[in-house]
Amino acid sequence: MTGHSTDEETPQRSNIVSRPLVATSILIGGLGFLFLTMCLSILYGAADIQFRTIWESLYSYDPSSTAHQIIRNLRIPRAIVAALIGAALAMSGSIMQGMTRNPLASPSIMGVTAGATFMMAIALALFPHSSNLMLMLWGFVGAGLGTGIVFVVGSISKTGLTPVKLALAGTAVTAILSSLSTAISIHFDIAKDVSFWYAGGVSSVQWIHVQLLAPVALIGFVIAIIVAGSITVLNLGDDVARGLGQQTLLVKIISTLVVLLLTGAAVSISGTIGFIGLVIPHITRFLVGVNYRWIIPCSAILGGILLVVADTISRMINPPFETPVGTVTAIIGVPFFLYLARREGRGL
Repeated sequence: MTGHSTDEETPQRSNIVSRPLVATSILIGGLGFLFLTMCLSILYGAADIQFRTIWESLYSYDPSSTAHQIIRNLRIPRAIVAALIGAALAMSGSIMQGMTRNPLASPSIMGVTAGATFMMAIALALFPHSSNLMLMLWGFVGAGLGTGIVFVVGSISKTGLTPVKLALAGTAVTAILSSLSTAISIHFDIAKDVSFWYAGGVSSVQWIHVQLLAPVALIGFVIAIIVAGSITVLNLGDDVARGLGQQTLLVKIISTLVVLLLTGAAVSISGTIGFIGLVIPHITRFLVGVNYRWIIPCSAILGGILLVVADTISRMINPPFETPVGTVTAIIGVPFFLYLARREGRGL
């Protein structure tokens, strides 16, 4: 690299120096806190269940006990899926923000979740008896479709992509795809099924969803950790990354596939849950620095905690009825998004 870029790169390079002690504390303490929140999620709900009952359902399961059935078949898989989906969305947001250097990038804003929901509406309309696995595959395809359209629309300008233009394109594409999904649901009389994905939630998950989601989340997590160092370098800019020997196109392709894999799987099970992929990466960067070897795993833990807590709160707002968990995350995420949009508006 040439010498004239040293002054500009030095601050960025210094930012790569992470806070390993803080990150390690989040990884260790966060795992413990995640386990605690999952226990609370299993404990609290419409049915009054004692902690002793949870213990008994695990080690001396009684099929005739309603409480044991609720714990084993409903609440435990629900807590596990909430943690996995929160981790998947947070990891996706971290990867997208690092790859695009766009602080507004997230699955819900960039059309990823809207695309997945759109394709699943088509699947429910044309193939109403699709299995959970098939719905997940349709979710992958839709996530890729939504992302591709957003980038194409956002690039149609002389000045190219900016963070706010990308966010505006994502908002427009999300609105269009949502309208098309609504039209499909009305025409084919599947509004009740499609509305589940718009509301967002994990209230109806079963063990089959854990079996489908866990391997996908594990594969995505492993690949994300492998490319984390490359994403850190890519965050310095394409020119700097190429100067350091990075294959930027390959890194972007792999990172995009990981995002589509994680988001498509999450949306196919929980529907649209927004803002976790926007808020958590920013909080994580504030705590641990901008080394993505730390950001990605820490984001996964914090994202899991946030969604498990949000799901628990959604059950406590208006019992015995449940508030959509997407509403709870939106209450947190919308003000944060408006703050970021205002700050980045100078880049228009």
